[in-house]
Formats: sequence, C-alpha cells, structure tokens
Amino acid sequence: MAVWVFDGTLTGLCSCIFRAFQFREFTVQITANNQAQFDLLGENIYVTANEHHAQRVWQGLQHKLSKQALQQLHYAFLSEKNQAYQHIFNYCIYVFQQQQSVEKNYGQADILAISQWAKQVGREKHRMEAFIRFKKTKEQFYVALIRPDFNVIPIIQRHFKQRYQDQKWLIYDDLRHYGIFYDLDNIHQIEMNTQHIDSNLDNGFQQQFMIALDDDEILYDQLWKDYFHSVNVKERQNLKLHIQYVPKRYWRYLNEKWPT
Repeated sequence: MAVWVFDGTLTGLCSCIFRAFQFREFTVQITANNQAQFDLLGENIYVTANEHHAQRVWQGLQHKLSKQALQQLHYAFLSEKNQAYQHIFNYCIYVFQQQQSVEKNYGQADILAISQWAKQVGREKHRMEAFIRFKKTKEQFYVALIRPDFNVIPIIQRHFKQRYQDQKWLIYDDLRHYGIFYDLDNIHQIEMNTQHIDSNLDNGFQQQFMIALDDDEILYDQLWKDYFHSVNVKERQNLKLHIQYVPKRYWRYLNEKWPT
C-alpha cells in the first residue's frame, strides 16, 4: 500500500484528499511527516500542501456536510493522531462518493471514529477552559502554561476572549511550543521560551515560568490555598470521585494541589 506523507496541516491533509480523486487512488496510508513510519518495501509519496486544492476540498465538504459535521472533522484533526488523519481521509472519500447525506451513518467505521475523536478533543477543550489558571506578570498581563493531550488552543481562544475581555493574557502550550496572546483588541499567535518542570510528587505538578511574575503572586497563591483548605470538609472527601472529575494530569494547573 502506498504511504502518503503530508506536512501535518489541515491544508496538507485536504491536499491528500484532492490528490486521491485526481489520480483515482483511494486505498492509501496517510501519515504526518513528524509521525511518519515509512514503508521500505512500498511506495512513499510526499504530498505538498496546496492552498487552492485544499480550498476546493473544504468548499466541497461544506456543500456535503452540516456545520456540526465539519466541526467534528476539525476537532478530530486537532487530535494530531495518525489514526485520526486516516479516518478523516477515508471519511471524506466516502462522503464525496455518496449522493445522499451520510454523516449520521455511524455504522460506517470512519464516521463513527470521527465522532469518537471529536468527543475526546471536545472533552479536553472543556477541561482546559475549566482548569486553566492565570498568573500575573511584572508586565501586568496574565499568563498560563498548558500541556493538553490534544492541540486545543485554536478552539479555546474564543472562550477566553469572551471571558477575559478587560485584561491582557497569554496562554502558552509548552508541549507544542506556541501560544496565543490577547492585547485587549486582538489575539496573536506567538512563540517564546518557557520551561515546564514536573515536580514528581504524588499531588501533581508545578510550573516554572521564564517570564517574571508579579511580586504578589506568592501571596495570591497562598490566599487561594488557604481558602480551598478552609472550605474543604475532610470527613466528606471522596478521592476516587474527585479524580474522576479532575484527573491527576490536570493537577499541574491547580495551585491548591501544589505543596504548601
């Protein structure tokens, strides 16, 4: 089976779909170049991202699919998993080959898989919106380091822009090495130097910032910890249920979980 390698962008993946119809090749393996596992015995083809081809594919999908189905495709793509890329490719081929709407045909393996990937990414989006905590810097803006399982920054920026319209803030993904900065008017994508340190403690992780934090941040942290512990009723603690709603991998964002 031929292996088609693309650049990891949505434009590149849509270019693969365009090529499939251009050359009538529908049974291929799709992989991003940063995750490529080349077939030494087969045919490996690097598909160059083509904006014009990608636009034609996306416009075609807009005619064939509802807004909800298009959102599911986008969410599945943000999982950054080769399995999801393959399902997206197969799904789009299937959609274009059918005359009627098939987006609700969950008996088809790729349609079901897209729905499942979208749910996982959507769940990560909601948890990031709930658990992200900001810290004030000396430059008088607020910063938060995150390390989500999926690339959710593109789909959480609207939430934070609406919620924090009156202050400057930065959310930085130190796993993917990019972030978004809101300057009270617009959101900008940026890159910067950060360092994220795992504390290797049972109660979670800590964060260390290369950006200088405001002198009062330690006081704010302690005040929040004091409040958290004062309202906590030890006799009613249910750690198993707590972890179900707040998995340990998110504790790195919650300063009440850090050592006092």
